[in-house]
Amino acid sequence: MSACGNEARYAIWRRDDSSVVSCTEKVKVMNENLDELVQAMQDAFEDGLLMEVSEAQMRDVLHRLVDHLKNPYHR
Repeated sequence: MSACGNEARYAIWRRDDSSVVSCTEKVKVMNENLDELVQAMQDAFEDGLLMEVSEAQMRDVLHRLVDHLKNPYHR
C-alpha cells in the first residue's frame, strides 16, 4: 500500500543545507522506509479504532510519537 496511492506520495529528500539527495539508492531506501511506516501506522490506527479507542486520541498518540523522536546524530 502506498502513502497516498500514487507516485506523488514521496518527498523530495533534502539535506539540512536544502540540497537534494539525488543518490538513487538513498532515495529508494527512504521511500521504502516511508511505505513501511505508513503501513505500520495505518495498521495501528485501524486496530485502535476496532478496539473502540477514540480516533482523535489515536491521531494524537501517533503525532506525539513523531514529536518525540531523537536524533542520535545531532551535532
